[in-house]
Amino acid sequence: MPVTRGLIIADPWVSHILDGRKDWEMRSQATAMRGWFGLIRKGSGQVAGLARLVECGQALSQSEMIGSIDHHRIPEEMIRRGEVAKWVVPWKLADIIPFEQPITYQHKSGAVTWVTFSAEEIRQLNQYLEGSILPNEAVISAPNRMLSQTTTLSASPNIAESSQNIPRSATIPSPSLPEENHRILGRSRLTGGNVRNNHINLSKLMDAFEQDVIGGKNKADAAPRQIQIDWGGPEYVLTDIDGSKSIFRARGWVRQFFTASGAQEGDVVILIKTAPYKIYVRLEHDAQ
Repeated sequence: MPVTRGLIIADPWVSHILDGRKDWEMRSQATAMRGWFGLIRKGSGQVAGLARLVECGQALSQSEMIGSIDHHRIPEEMIRRGEVAKWVVPWKLADIIPFEQPITYQHKSGAVTWVTFSAEEIRQLNQYLEGSILPNEAVISAPNRMLSQTTTLSASPNIAESSQNIPRSATIPSPSLPEENHRILGRSRLTGGNVRNNHINLSKLMDAFEQDVIGGKNKADAAPRQIQIDWGGPEYVLTDIDGSKSIFRARGWVRQFFTASGAQEGDVVILIKTAPYKIYVRLEHDAQ
């Protein structure tokens, strides 16, 4: 289904979502809505990104709220003071795509939670899901790099559903660097959570990376240097590593990589060092 609606979210919560730190949006009641929607920064008149609503949880107790701060980012003191006693139902998000340039929309009178987009706004938003526009990540142009002919990004607006149309035999081409210069850093087996939330677990591989690419929990604590990642697409990606979660901080490219390669739970991501601060990733499908 195409993106037709947007959810109005105030700061700092919408910024936490866009930065990849928050994947639960806390609300006062449940919703039956599922699928892609626009992330609207309250009061801005702009859509700042996209996300997919995958599940709506049950109302949480105070202790459950405190135990799940890593998901919703509401400070413990606010919870204990009862400031968010009404906002205890988690709307669970995945596949968050921040925009490099926010899209302006026409805010309709009376819209306080959901906004219904116009036909033109829908067209612009769905360009991001069709793969014609990259998410907000630092990139280095590599115009001659393309996916293999057996691997195509579907034009379907729902990437999570269209990925099943990509053959499991699809492969990503190898980088044009002599094989003798390659060194395998390690392998990471994908869980269902990895695939749903677009991250690669690096916890067992942290010692293999240069230490100055490992940063803190927030973007403000980003590492002083970044890794250049070649995932087989048209452009390289620059990112550091979130040391608190042991994942690449930038995750939009992971979504594209998983989609292009048909990644599933049990598959293995192989990380290959091609030069200092440069790695190549490829997927090895589970034989079972």
